[in-house]
Amino acid sequence: MKDILQQLEDRRAEARLGGGQKRIDAQHSKGKLTARERIELLLDEGSFEEYDMFITHRCTDFGMAESKPRGDGVITGWGTINGRLVYVFSQDFTVLGGSVSETHAQKICKIMDMAMQNGAPVIGMNDSGGARIQEGVASLAAYGEIFQRNIEASGVVPQISLIMGPCAGGAVYSPAMTDFIFMVKDSSYMFVTGPDVVKTVTNEVVTAEELGGASTHTKKSSVADAAFEDDVQAISEVRRLIDFLPLSNREKPPVRPFYDTPNRIEESLDTLVPDNPNTPYDMKELIEKVADEGDFYEIQENFAKNIITGFIRLEGQTVGVVANQPMVLAGVLDIDSSRKAARFVRFCDCFEIPILTFVDVPGFLPGTKQEYDGVIKHGAKLLFAYGEATVPKVTVITRKAYGGAYVVMASKHLRADVNYAWPTSEVAVMGAKGATEILYRSELGDAAKIAQRTKDYEDRFANPFVAAERGFIDEVIQPQSTRKRVCKAFAMLRSKKRSMPWKKHDNIPL
Repeated sequence: MKDILQQLEDRRAEARLGGGQKRIDAQHSKGKLTARERIELLLDEGSFEEYDMFITHRCTDFGMAESKPRGDGVITGWGTINGRLVYVFSQDFTVLGGSVSETHAQKICKIMDMAMQNGAPVIGMNDSGGARIQEGVASLAAYGEIFQRNIEASGVVPQISLIMGPCAGGAVYSPAMTDFIFMVKDSSYMFVTGPDVVKTVTNEVVTAEELGGASTHTKKSSVADAAFEDDVQAISEVRRLIDFLPLSNREKPPVRPFYDTPNRIEESLDTLVPDNPNTPYDMKELIEKVADEGDFYEIQENFAKNIITGFIRLEGQTVGVVANQPMVLAGVLDIDSSRKAARFVRFCDCFEIPILTFVDVPGFLPGTKQEYDGVIKHGAKLLFAYGEATVPKVTVITRKAYGGAYVVMASKHLRADVNYAWPTSEVAVMGAKGATEILYRSELGDAAKIAQRTKDYEDRFANPFVAAERGFIDEVIQPQSTRKRVCKAFAMLRSKKRSMPWKKHDNIPL
């Protein structure tokens, strides 16, 4: 018996060593953790239960039969984060470059199937050289199996991807279908074709970092949601994010203890909106002053900064926030901000996370570039996302809510449940100056007359009361009482039940 137990421990020790100490040292020299170290940091101490430690690949071509490392380049299993179940896989770059083989993919698919069956999130840590070339089409088929699991798990359990090294070619499409993607600065990249192929095909000379680094994907492409300094920070942020999310679409988000009274009054909010309607202010200040303990977890902070998305808690319960940001492009909606917000709204609706919307929007961004690039279709994504969402929806208009953008931003007409407005708000087809110039075009030569007409328009329409008279605004509230009113609204909506007409699925304007 002792011999058998020793043999077991020897096999385990061999598997835990991955590609060997030399390759582990090489991983550390690049400032990267090993696959096992990442899992240890991510999960609660002692909670990890490993699956398929002894699996080896089945390839015999190109001399592969002589090298059959245990685990086959990926560590899989389950554990807990703050006591809540999660499934995890972590690709091991020290074993054959973390390349994906048939058996490597089978390990990933197995835990994804278990995650869907048992209702818990999947966290994937990607650090792979791509498909294992020695296995040819079997490796491509393996990727396809993972992709299918990503599709089936979408909207069933949260899926989070950490890009902690290379992720290229077909490999990028698995993270792309997950709910959140985090990258590590200077050590991770994602692209479909690498710099050498780009140079051959288009004659463009570009580095891997410029083509698919963390800065590119968080600021330009919106592929990634955030980028962090190193593996440790990225992993700690995932632990924080998981605390906001439900385990699956069959459960509500977790309720955390809170030490902040729901009736808190914030008198500083009464002066947040400047007297000059064209002067910007920071919408994040409002979000943080409404949130429990001022805690705001922002998503896609560096992309489309004219709109803000992220999670807060109200009375300990997770709420998704979407807010126009007057500090950037006056808070207008454009292609990028519409896509960013639409995806976030749809995620919240998938997982029964209520949505709070703060509105200060002068309209959609005009211009040929926007029109040529399809602002109509992209703007419709946000409209569609809000309209199809059946979770509790509370909206607060702080200043401008003009034209079609007013309708798009969770208006009463898109079945928002509670719509508040501050006294500083203006709900109108457009600003007073533009409206006057259209209505009184024949008087444009008379500056005094136009000024008076503009003032008359402002007195009549530059306020929330016309909309309130129609019932489009439920109540005009004091800014200082925003947290109190919003908390009460969401408390009232906790038992909300609403369903859409039966359909196989919708056809959102992609």
